[in-house]
Amino acid sequence: MREIAVFSGSAHPELAAEICAQLGVELEPVRVTRFANDCLEVQLQANCRERDVFLIQPLVTPVQENLVELLLMLDAARGASAARTTVVMPHYAYARSDKKDAPRISIGGRLVADLLVTAGANRVLTMTLHSPQVHGFFSVPVDHLHALRELAGHFRRYDLSNTTVVSPDLGNAKPAAHFARLLGVPVAAGAKERFADDRVEISSIIGDVAGRDVIVLDDEIARGSTVLELLARLRELGVNSIRVACTHGLFAGGALKRIGDQPDVLEIVCTNTVPVHPEPDAPKLTVLSIAPAMAEAMRRIHNGESVSALFDAQ
Repeated sequence: MREIAVFSGSAHPELAAEICAQLGVELEPVRVTRFANDCLEVQLQANCRERDVFLIQPLVTPVQENLVELLLMLDAARGASAARTTVVMPHYAYARSDKKDAPRISIGGRLVADLLVTAGANRVLTMTLHSPQVHGFFSVPVDHLHALRELAGHFRRYDLSNTTVVSPDLGNAKPAAHFARLLGVPVAAGAKERFADDRVEISSIIGDVAGRDVIVLDDEIARGSTVLELLARLRELGVNSIRVACTHGLFAGGALKRIGDQPDVLEIVCTNTVPVHPEPDAPKLTVLSIAPAMAEAMRRIHNGESVSALFDAQ
């Protein structure tokens, strides 16, 4: 790993430090300056010439600030003659803008992908995109990881003999079915219709959940409106207990507390793809680390090995 250089933006330096510890390399310093006119300047404070450069920056709040910082880091690496620059983006916030579902709106997921490539990205490493088609928005190679292995390892500690995995909607049913296979349990899914960013309706649950322990699996939880609507339907069907799991625990606007306050929710599990700052009264939250998986993928990219082989045994 001598020819590797790893830098972190401001979005999630804790994860970057953990990844570097797994790799056994130093996290190189970055200087970010804000001018009087509010513009940013980024300096990568380590040699990049002919090195394999990795820039770690999830797109999290403030998304636009972190995006511009990442674009400037890419431009700096290209200007410093990096041999290859890989964007390590555990969470791609603009992946939710993946289609034109109303007149005269932008497809932000595709536009931001173009911006990253234009700025100098030669490769992208990401985790659990909101929808599969976002992978195709990038004109450079994309290694798309998932956290199902880490989540499954956590839930295998419990007695799963009466458990069903439940996806909030049919769009997430395929990952939920994969997760259910890892656990050796059945799967169910909600029939969801979204009316606004914070207003959804789940009309029914497809699958048997009555009298069962359920694990609700979603790719991300932001405001928590989908999860809370699903919990209402599950209660009507008489489930025994509920655990909630996701990859990206954004928990915007007090979502963590609203979900945690539900008396039948035993546990909320997420990963550290994004910074999670739980409220002091969030004892139900468990945060799993994806640093080992990201570090192994980065090692394989650097050494020219297969990244998809990480999932062959799953």
